[in-house]
This record gives sequence, structure tokens and C-alpha cells, in this order.
Amino acid sequence: MTVNDLTSKANRAFEFAEIQLRKLVTNHPGYFPLFTKAGKWKHESESWTNWCEGFLGGMLWILARRTGDSWWRAKAEEYSRLIEHRKFDRAVHDLGFLFLPTWKVWHELTGDQTVQNTVLQAGETLAGRFQERGRYLCSFVAPESLFIDIMMNVEIIFYAAEKLSDQRLKEIALQHCLTTRRFLVRGDGSTAHEGIFDLNSGAFLCQSTHQGWRGDSSWARGQAWAIGGFTTAFRYTKETRFLDTAMATANYFIERTPGNGIPPNDWDQPSPKATYESSAAALAAAALLDLAQQVTDPGLAQRYQDCARQTLTTLLTDEFLAIDRPGCEGILLHGIYHERKGLGVDESVMWGDYFFLAALDKLLQNAASLSVLITVPQKQNPQE
Repeated sequence: MTVNDLTSKANRAFEFAEIQLRKLVTNHPGYFPLFTKAGKWKHESESWTNWCEGFLGGMLWILARRTGDSWWRAKAEEYSRLIEHRKFDRAVHDLGFLFLPTWKVWHELTGDQTVQNTVLQAGETLAGRFQERGRYLCSFVAPESLFIDIMMNVEIIFYAAEKLSDQRLKEIALQHCLTTRRFLVRGDGSTAHEGIFDLNSGAFLCQSTHQGWRGDSSWARGQAWAIGGFTTAFRYTKETRFLDTAMATANYFIERTPGNGIPPNDWDQPSPKATYESSAAALAAAALLDLAQQVTDPGLAQRYQDCARQTLTTLLTDEFLAIDRPGCEGILLHGIYHERKGLGVDESVMWGDYFFLAALDKLLQNAASLSVLITVPQKQNPQE
């Protein structure tokens, strides 16, 4: 596929996203879905945790910036304000997911200090989850629990530390990254979903999982969280060990994933319920594009860019884009929320849609540097 062809398909996907998102916010105003059920966003199902309200607003901000349309801008501000109170939420570890795609973007577009203050408060709130004895930010599950997901949220603490010149916040973010690197990233570059610590001594006890196959297996979405999180940690700290970890986790992801760029829920699971986990693919593509901007080796940068483009090329096919599925209200098909609980398996998921659009947005912004040829994968049957 030529650069022009890929750009054309990406623009087509954005046009489709506008249709789907306009329907969502018009038909279900003020509603924040997590995943579809039989292709529909509105349903009554378990949410497990309250973590992804920022992704809908994040997509609205992407469209507002890309189109310049005041309607999208008004909706982006509206859906951002709906979550403003969460800046004081001490029950979750996901404040980065809420405020980085929304309020931080809002501030970057306007320079409004009051908007930035909301992001800074969210960063200080998340820092309150820091466990001094284990040197980590605990997950929503329990004080003794460390999730790989938190690597994607720690940026909001780095950001607050930088803007407030707060050394304490910077140290919390740094120590969390070091602890995660030491105990959740394995020697082969694979990652564990969760680490369990002794609250009295702070000693690490074991690796575990909630959404992967086993504690010692490799959950694909968690692996992608690690790529993005350690890339961001390097960007803020310039600590080369974080860049090395980002590359190690990226290499593992690439080497275990089929050539089309779409992994299963867990590479080690013998009998997965669904063949694809497209949300892991989408966020890995976005993370790989970011990583390519940080490495100094041109060959490695090219490898990460090519893998991201190949993944997006696959996701832009009608096998994964819901453009010809009238009953599907999402954008990206074949995502998974929580396979163990049977939630959102082979459905659209809100973070998958967000990271898909975010990756395409990065791709289009860097269109001038695209390679001339990208191989198009063969259409595959998700039930095979």
C-alpha cells in the first residue's frame, strides 16, 4: 500500500468515526460506555472498575482539533467537564486515562491555567496511592497490588511534578517506574499484569493476573501498556534504562505477534475465547510510533514505525473497521475487555477506539515521513 493509499484509508476511518461518535453522544447524552454488547454501547453489564471515561472525551478532542468544527469542540468540553470531579477520586489508579486525553489536551490547545490546574490536581491525587514500603502506586484492587496498567497513568504525576517544580511528586513517579521495571518486567521483555507485595515489609511476593491466562503468562494489553508507559517515563526522565525497557517490551510484543500486528488476549493461552485483541494492537501501534521518536538508532526507529503502520493497515481493513456492520455502534471490532469475566469479548471497547484514532492521528501528522510501500495483510477470519 502506498503512503497516499494509507492516508486515504485513515481519513476514511476518521469520517466513519465522526458518524459513530455523533450517534453515540446524540443518542446517549452524558453516557460513558466501556464496551459493546452484541455491538451496542448501551447495556447493563458489570464494569469491574470505573476507569475509562476519558477516552470518549479524548476522541472528541481529536475530532475537534482535526476538523475545527465548533460542534465537536463544544462536545469535547462538555464531556471533559462531566469528569472534572474525578480529579479528587482516590479510589482508582486510572486518573491519567481520565485527564491526559481530555483536560491536558484542552490546556495544550488553549493555555488556560484553570484547565491545567485540574490536570495538576489529578496528578497529586494519583500520587496519594503511593506505598512507601514497596515504592509503588497501588492498584484499585488493594494496597498490596501493583498493575502494569499504572505505567500508562504515571505520566500525570510526572507532568504535575514538572509544572509544579515538585521534587516529591517526581520521586514518586520515578520510584513507581523503577519498581514496576524490577518486578513486573521479565528478562525476556514480557510483562506480568500484577505484582503482590507484603504491606508490612514492602517485600515483593509474586506475580499475578486478573485478565491474562496465568500469573507467569503474557497478557497482550498489559504488554502494550508497558511499551507506552516506559517510553513516556524515558521522555520525562531521560533515564536510558526506561528506554531499554520500552524497547525490550516492544521487541517481545513484535516477536510474539503475527505479522498482521494483531495479538490474542494472551500469547500463552492455549484455547482463547477470541482470536484477536484489537485494542491491544491499537494501543501498541500508538506506543510504537512514540517509541520510534525516542530511539536514536535509525534502524530500530524504522522497525517500530513499520510495525505500527502494518498494524494500522490491518486495523483499517473492513475485517476490523466496523464500517460495513450496520448493527455495530463502535469503530473498531474484535476487542476484548475482560476475558475471564466474559465482559466485552470480541466487541468494540472504548479505549480500543481511542487509541486507534490516536495512532491514526499520529500517523497522519507524520505522513511526510511514511515509507512508500506497506504490505497489506490478507483478510482473516476471526473465528479461525
